[in-house]
Amino acid sequence: MSDTNAVSVARTASGSTGAVTVRVPAKVNVQLAVGAARPDGFHDLANVFLAVGLHDEITVTPADELRVTCAGPDAHQVPLDATNLAARAAIALAERHGLEPRVHIHIDKDIPVAGGMAGGSADGAGALLACDALWSLGSSEAELLAICAELGSDVPFSLLGGAALGVGRGERLTPLDVGGTFHWVFAVADGGLSTPAVYAEFDRLTAAADVPPPAADPALLAALGAGDATALAATLTNDLQSAALSLRPSLATTLATGTAAGALAALVSGSGPTTAFLTKDEESATAVAQALLASGNCRTARVTSAPAAGARVVS
Repeated sequence: MSDTNAVSVARTASGSTGAVTVRVPAKVNVQLAVGAARPDGFHDLANVFLAVGLHDEITVTPADELRVTCAGPDAHQVPLDATNLAARAAIALAERHGLEPRVHIHIDKDIPVAGGMAGGSADGAGALLACDALWSLGSSEAELLAICAELGSDVPFSLLGGAALGVGRGERLTPLDVGGTFHWVFAVADGGLSTPAVYAEFDRLTAAADVPPPAADPALLAALGAGDATALAATLTNDLQSAALSLRPSLATTLATGTAAGALAALVSGSGPTTAFLTKDEESATAVAQALLASGNCRTARVTSAPAAGARVVS
């Protein structure tokens, strides 16, 4: 997103409709390498993000005061106060420009809630871009990414989309080339898993281990660049998976079910409890999804593809 395009989008969107809608994708971590806990409590990461075709839509309209509403699957689990990342994004952008965040933020939720797919982060990135457009601020991508990094580790990638390597807490991004389309199934579990709880369990499980510094796998990056699903399947890793399985042992059965149904590889998505299955094509993805649903081991199974575009104004 260039500065010129940002200004153009903002003026057109806010001037013509009085409302702005932004579409923003979910993510899967095709590699999540986690270092030992730092003194500040965070962990250094080598986090290879891939945006997938499940989306939330964030609509902002002028209002007398900041208000958040949400509709869609599991909307009742989404906080509607100032702790919501969408609200925090509006507040952060307004403060930077000396404005009052007087907007109604409505979230049409389709990304699983508390599912390890960065749904909350996506809402933060979407609200940030939508408010920037509504208020005709014309912020550069660099300015928006800086605010995203202040909001949370996954928020910058939600804005960027595509594929990227995140280091530090995951917020410092290097875009990556993707040479083709990858087909995925996501099995959505009942309930959520707390990301802090999963990291705490990771710390417990590795307390006696020498945790190596995290680094991106060159073979995985090459597989992404080549668009080779079989090669990518052989390199998928998630250092938080053992912790997620320790807290939710039933996820192991879900992983085994998808693998038995023909998935090339299976892993817990981020901190879970959503599980992700890479398949060779769309037909295989449909078969894996049907097997997962028939097993009763998950609440729903979603078929989609990657990469997907980052946050963008759609109306």
